Amino acid sequence: MKYINTPHAPAPIGPYSQAVAHHGMLFISGQIALDPETGSMIQDNIEAEAEQVMKNLQAILTAAGASFHSVLKTTILLSDMVHFSAVNTIYGRYFEGGQVPARETFAAAGLPRQANIEISMVVALLD
Repeated sequence: MKYINTPHAPAPIGPYSQAVAHHGMLFISGQIALDPETGSMIQDNIEAEAEQVMKNLQAILTAAGASFHSVLKTTILLSDMVHFSAVNTIYGRYFEGGQVPARETFAAAGLPRQANIEISMVVALLD
């Protein structure tokens, strides 16, 4: 097992790793809209929050030597499904060429730090 930790994504706010690589797979913990430089939440609007989450995921993917093209599955948690369309638009910009991972999206009350969005990923690592 290899534990992934990059200063370009927020430090974990609990007893977990940013990501763990094992047997050619990468498991990225749920990311919320924490700014890795300041540690503060981005909560101007759902678009800004979703953009920060995707940037955090991108930083972890890069640290692991992967990219959005390697993502097999995502899980998206939203504080309210009213955010689905806006989040879907931001999310879609990170997956080019029509190759998109499997995904589920749930409404979940009480996300950490009053977040409106949290995304985790399962990724295939290339040798």
